[in-house]
Amino acid sequence: MTAQQTVEDMQQITGLAALADQYDGYIIDLWGTVHDGVQPYPGVVACLQALRASGKKIVMLSNAPRPADVVCAQLEMFGISRELHDGVMTSGEETRRLLKARTDPWFAKLGPKVLHIGGTHDLGLYDGLDVQRVAQPADADFIMNTGPDAERGVGSLDPYLPELRACFERGLPMICANPDMVVVKGGKRQICAGALAAFYAEQGGKVSWIGKPYPRVYEPVFEMLNVPRQRILAIGDALATDMRGAAAVGVAGLWILGGIHQEMIGDDIQLAQEEAKAAGLAPTAAIKRLVW
Repeated sequence: MTAQQTVEDMQQITGLAALADQYDGYIIDLWGTVHDGVQPYPGVVACLQALRASGKKIVMLSNAPRPADVVCAQLEMFGISRELHDGVMTSGEETRRLLKARTDPWFAKLGPKVLHIGGTHDLGLYDGLDVQRVAQPADADFIMNTGPDAERGVGSLDPYLPELRACFERGLPMICANPDMVVVKGGKRQICAGALAAFYAEQGGKVSWIGKPYPRVYEPVFEMLNVPRQRILAIGDALATDMRGAAAVGVAGLWILGGIHQEMIGDDIQLAQEEAKAAGLAPTAAIKRLVW
């Protein structure tokens, strides 16, 4: 089976063991797939251990707007040791690479002064970069959008609209370091950086989206895996990022139904097929949770 098969062919499986022999490399999403932002999901660690025992290669790919080593350390706190994967790649890591190199034409035009929209836990993104953080749109050359912050709230765009409109009036370009629109943290739904960026783009603002589903973030992942693409399975819970990203780079996708789409789909495979088809996507299979 391939990522090109029709949506009617999407299998419903109860454990990854049903597909494991077909793939040698695994691209695994984190939030909504491995953990809920607070703790790992039941069975995930055992599943990763079984994959490694079978000689499989694993790279974690996250839209976290933080350096990869920070996310790797977080995984260790969740009981997911470095022995259980071959590396971590994040949208934040790719953002750092682009800002440091400045060889991409879009990034080469950016000035040194950045307005940070996001939480303080994302400030490690700037370590080692030749940028200066400023507090006001009037002083900035560009915006770094890593998402909402706890102080202003994570449930609505409203607290961010005055600042976003001021940035638009200044004509500031925006880097969106996390294309996710929403996330479920500890069972509660909240907006992400993608929601802020979507509003900004709708107003006519210039946005550079870094992370899944955009192909550029997958290139370092393929290097770490070093496996033919037809032998790679991408696993994730979001149609718009994980499954669309898999299709964009030509790898098969396993859709986790118990993540961001849980409230809408539940365990209804027919409804899952309809949603995937409506999105123009064809995951290879669906599973409730990442278990062996």
